[in-house]
Amino acid sequence: MAVYAIGDIQGCYNPLRRLLDLLRFDPASDRLWLVGDLINRGPRSLEVLRLVHGLGERATVVLGNHDLNLLAVAAGQVKPKNKDTFHSILDAPDRDELLDWLRCCPMLHHDPALGFTMVHAGLPPPWDLDLAQRCAAEVEVALRGPDYPTFLKRMFGSEPRRWRDDLTGDDRLRFTVNALTRMRFCKADGTLSFAEKGSLGSQEPDLLPWFAVPGRRNADLNIVFGHWAALGYYRAPGIYALDSGCVWGHRLTAIRLDAPDAPDWSVPALAGSLKSA
Repeated sequence: MAVYAIGDIQGCYNPLRRLLDLLRFDPASDRLWLVGDLINRGPRSLEVLRLVHGLGERATVVLGNHDLNLLAVAAGQVKPKNKDTFHSILDAPDRDELLDWLRCCPMLHHDPALGFTMVHAGLPPPWDLDLAQRCAAEVEVALRGPDYPTFLKRMFGSEPRRWRDDLTGDDRLRFTVNALTRMRFCKADGTLSFAEKGSLGSQEPDLLPWFAVPGRRNADLNIVFGHWAALGYYRAPGIYALDSGCVWGHRLTAIRLDAPDAPDWSVPALAGSLKSA
């Protein structure tokens, strides 16, 4: 059995199918880890969602910011943006089945046997694994509960930006969502910054990539994540960044988690533009 992790797909159905063919992915025996942002900005979000949903337990998906935005739009809590391309999902006859499944996907996945932890954007420096799992589980309870539309409405916003152990209620849930699905750079004290989205070295002098903060309490983990297209495919000890910008015309990347020394695999986005992805 092979276990593959794949970066942000964002509606790029054709590259996903080509990458699965390249991997010779066998759903009878192999497994997929997907770092979130299955949908949006690319042209075939519905097909991606149906494909992954159809894999059942053979695919493990963590939620990304675009996935959460879809759920909030579907629940009538926010209006779609001009750049959103997930309207085919909202109009689909199997819409409710797909959205209910997506809403029950985890925020964090940890496999102690494989020795890997997967989130969409990263783990904030003050969190160890135990705290990360507890905070992620709190968001999952809110998402899966009967009052989930209220949670989806209140999760938007950029405050608080710094973790405190005494955070409660909406502030605690909002920080967790932002850390797990939006984080790229932060200050040395763990304060999140959302304005900086560029490559390493493009940030203001007082900012660091979250995984380079000294004293990071989760530095003992092997963390698989996406979200950061400007960072691209990036590997460092314990760090596996897989968003190689397929939706922006670059590549879709996979690594093998049960054989981490194996070479990576990637396929290019189809030539030209997002519409051909």
